[in-house]
Amino acid sequence: MLDLARLRALHAVSVHGSVSAAAVALGYTPSAVSQAVTKLERETRTTLLERRGRGVALTDEGRHLASTAQQLLALVERAETELEERRGQPAGRLVVGAFPSAARGLMPGVLARLTRDHPALDARLLEVDPHLSVDLVSQGVIDVAVVHDWDIAPLAPQEGLERVLIGEDRCDVLVPEGHPLAGRAMLDRSDLPHQRWICQPPGTVCHDWLVRTLRAAGHEPDLAYQAAENHTHIALVAAGLGIALMPRLGRGPLPEGVRAVPLDPVPVRRLSALWRSGAARRPAITETVRTLREQWPLRTF
Repeated sequence: MLDLARLRALHAVSVHGSVSAAAVALGYTPSAVSQAVTKLERETRTTLLERRGRGVALTDEGRHLASTAQQLLALVERAETELEERRGQPAGRLVVGAFPSAARGLMPGVLARLTRDHPALDARLLEVDPHLSVDLVSQGVIDVAVVHDWDIAPLAPQEGLERVLIGEDRCDVLVPEGHPLAGRAMLDRSDLPHQRWICQPPGTVCHDWLVRTLRAAGHEPDLAYQAAENHTHIALVAAGLGIALMPRLGRGPLPEGVRAVPLDPVPVRRLSALWRSGAARRPAITETVRTLREQWPLRTF
């Protein structure tokens, strides 16, 4: 009989594209994932992974078994959901995916409350970009995803997933002291062109929103500095290198030399929770979503 944990490891490699990324998602070491796949190869007497340069790739047999593993894991999830529903208490392993500022500004309180109130629930966190987390929820790697989107960059709906609004996160323009915009009580979008911008890398929701907003006003943005971490943006603003548009969630206190100036109309990003429709009755899911919505007013900025 094939071992389910080893099938889960193979499925994770298939989804994430590498042993190391699969290990991060599963909370294992890369060595443990490699050993699980090696044992699965011995069980099946089949080569499932092959070397490709510095990485690995699934063989045709590996892809076939990974697809079957996904179906088996879905059946297991359905059985676990039904049992947990009968017990009526959140229990078992639950992985929440959240983008960085939500992982910092919202999830600590949520996870602490779930851990305190439900000792049988093994709640875990995976930091991941919203665009990636949608697929990870669909594939069963993540149970609940905290995602965000903007009015001009909405997150496309996904079949088989349910979604509920958590709250709305407002954004400000961060400017260095001494900048011509620093003394303003309020900015409008006509003030945004012809600035040197500090922003997220391409492919992220925040980057897309900024580019689309400025292009809609007839200006090509000067994206002088691109970095993934919001704290890097703040450090670059403090050094006087440019300005940045930054949401309040998870931002933390601003250092001396940096001022947050409101923008009119205020840019707002919507935070939502996503989960698989097939797991909607699972108490761990419903309790996590409820806790996310209740903790939103207590979030840290």
